[in-house]
Amino acid sequence: MPIAHADYVAGLAKGLAVLECFGTERQRLNTTQAAERAGLTRAAARRHLLTLAHLGYLETEDGQFWLSPRVLRFSGAYLASARLPRVIQPTLNRLAAETQDVYSAAVLDGDEVVIVARSAGLAPVNPMLAYGRHLGARLPAHATSTGRVLLAALPRADLAAWLKGRELRRLTAHTVTAPRAFRALLAQVAEQDYCVAADEHELGVHAVAVPLRTRQGQTVAALNVVLAPGRLNDAALAGELLPRLREAAGEIRQLL
Repeated sequence: MPIAHADYVAGLAKGLAVLECFGTERQRLNTTQAAERAGLTRAAARRHLLTLAHLGYLETEDGQFWLSPRVLRFSGAYLASARLPRVIQPTLNRLAAETQDVYSAAVLDGDEVVIVARSAGLAPVNPMLAYGRHLGARLPAHATSTGRVLLAALPRADLAAWLKGRELRRLTAHTVTAPRAFRALLAQVAEQDYCVAADEHELGVHAVAVPLRTRQGQTVAALNVVLAPGRLNDAALAGELLPRLREAAGEIRQLL
């Protein structure tokens, strides 16, 4: 959301940039690493790290900093107050009970998708299929079925802005990283209104996703199912997987 320059609090923005330096790939940082990742001087990064530790959002020892449980206040508050996860959750649980598969819904946040709802109550047949797909997990948008569905739904100008100068990181030998090929892939996703991603984010993990739209037609999230490689073939896709996902998306649409 654009705001007036006079309303912009640079100190707050820098503090949040420091918090956002921490992630699944870099769980502990020293001052120099935080400064590099946040684009700050080492002295500024040190002040922000110490302040965040003083406020209880970071823990520290021997020059290393890491997130404290207090940061979960934000995710807990979002999940408790946001309407979208509450609306989706019963459908995800029903799908999982019927098929024993893992279902989730994700939204786009920058260059990642964030899982905001996930089927509960049943363990997947293959535990690897649930690894890293907990609530709040962040996954690379360009290499996942949900991310591609959400990118394909962006207005043309927004998608161009997202792609401009962005490096599509290779995560496996199968990840599509060439910009022209990726644009063609998104065009295909937009045309067919679903996406299959196989072995691109993680080897051995295949997923199918469809958009979740409001009654006004706005895409607000993506719904997917994660499968073992042997489960995903053309016959299963056309006869079972897509019809089930699309039916569920239709049910959810009436509630959004």
